[in-house]
Amino acid sequence: QQALLASLPVKGTPPELFNEVWLNSPPLKVADLHGKVVLLEFWTFGCYNCKNVIPSLREWHQNYADDGLVIIGVHTPEFGYERELDNVKEALVRLDVQYPVAIDNDWQTWQAYKAPFNQRYWPSKYFIDKAGNVRHIHIGEGDYARQEEIIKALLAENL
Repeated sequence: QQALLASLPVKGTPPELFNEVWLNSPPLKVADLHGKVVLLEFWTFGCYNCKNVIPSLREWHQNYADDGLVIIGVHTPEFGYERELDNVKEALVRLDVQYPVAIDNDWQTWQAYKAPFNQRYWPSKYFIDKAGNVRHIHIGEGDYARQEEIIKALLAENL
């Protein structure tokens, strides 16, 4: 794990979350999650690739939440029907998403991540260490075993 951690340089500090509407959780702030490993994922329920990532996120949430992993889905809609809160709620049930989801209908969080990290894609995952630093960014599907190794290494890392 030490070699893996050494290969994950600090990429910067993640912008704060100011989303007012949350599902599966009260509003969360990145600053309040120091000491936890945060996996922040930009997604939208109509995105084919996003749907393919959800089983891994669900498994990681189930396996590592008690160890300090917090997964946050930032639901940033691409199309009008994805902006409807009832549609998002139905999708969370249908897709069995139980981790916190911030509703980013105004794209405020997406835009905040655009400048420092060039946020442009669904799905995009940001791996944030216990000290609050972005250590890894993964765009798209695949490479799930390595991402899980990154989660385990960040959870084991001492501050």
